[in-house]
Amino acid sequence: MKYLFFSWLAVFVGSWIVYVEYSSYTELCRGHDCKNSICDKYRKGVIDGSACSSLCEKETLYLEKCFTAKPNSQVYSGNWGDLQGVIKCQMEEAPHYDLGGEMEPRKEAVPAAFNKPTKGTSVEKFREMIISHLEAKVGDQANLADLATQVLSFTDSNKDGHISLPEARSTWALLQLNEFLLALVLQERDHTPKLLGFCGDLYMMEKVSYSPLYGINLPWIIELWIPAGLRRSMEQWFTPSWPHKAKIAIGLLELVEDIFHGPYGSFLMCDVRTTTFGYNERYDFKVMDARYIIPEATFQERIRQQRCDVDMDCLYGTDCLTSCDLTKHRCTTEVTRPNLAKACDTLKNYILRGAPSDLSDELEKQLYACIALKGSAEQMEIEHSLILNNLKTLLWKKISHTKDS
Repeated sequence: MKYLFFSWLAVFVGSWIVYVEYSSYTELCRGHDCKNSICDKYRKGVIDGSACSSLCEKETLYLEKCFTAKPNSQVYSGNWGDLQGVIKCQMEEAPHYDLGGEMEPRKEAVPAAFNKPTKGTSVEKFREMIISHLEAKVGDQANLADLATQVLSFTDSNKDGHISLPEARSTWALLQLNEFLLALVLQERDHTPKLLGFCGDLYMMEKVSYSPLYGINLPWIIELWIPAGLRRSMEQWFTPSWPHKAKIAIGLLELVEDIFHGPYGSFLMCDVRTTTFGYNERYDFKVMDARYIIPEATFQERIRQQRCDVDMDCLYGTDCLTSCDLTKHRCTTEVTRPNLAKACDTLKNYILRGAPSDLSDELEKQLYACIALKGSAEQMEIEHSLILNNLKTLLWKKISHTKDS
């Protein structure tokens, strides 16, 4: 029945879909331009990295299907020999800060995008630059020196024991990106896809097999014709069994735990929509898009500079909202909802549907208590930890003795 529905709908609006995709493709999908720009810098000796030779000389790393949503951040599926992954490439434009976009300075025109470190910079000086940059991003954490050591090890992409200037410039460009920083911080965990290689600020991450977390992505023209009730039902057609959903949900809760007072400071989740998450064949939870998971210190520094007239002027991404101080017409720095409340809101419909009857009432009670959390997590640390642990325990007890765990 559902397949007949989709077939009818596709025929009815097919010509519209083709027109919309074709008219926007050349504007959005500029992977060829991005690759040419990166390879030109590589050939000139400006940048280097583990993926440069394969991308620009051997051509064993190549871009396939375009998934780009914003022209300045190109996203493609890709292949690198036997490896499948997602390739991301930054398009250059004048730097600006915009609360409606990423909280990162965009790249300046070449050569300024890769002008640091400068020629003659020693490895020790580069290490100091890294520590200073990390401190500005995540705050003054005790173990930033350890993280800087990991960055230097990553920078030596050919593992020859030496860091070249082109390698250092590539790493410095990558350090400006929220997603790369989070992958670095959580590299010992399994929540973020593994970094497979890089060249300049083009990088390839491992493929995540299933996304979004639940539901399906449809062209907007089809969305217009689908009633809200049917849309909600459709979302549940494309979900795994409940025990598998429970395992995925535990993964999201563990991510919240990891980025709250983690070893390198706290991070805020500013886009908790299902489209930013996915899972692999083993039903391990994965972050699909980490651009809006940002260091709390960075968020607070930038949001306090934002002028406002109403609270909604203080919204970053879709989920990080603070209040507007009308006496100063500036945004305050404390988010109104902690990460855990937003995560539970996302999980509610996902995990309650199909839940075992002996669990559903208690699970619903715990989820609504979680959704009701207000203020920053620091202000309610005990309650935050208690609810998070209760939810994880409740789910884990139900699946720990099954093969699905």
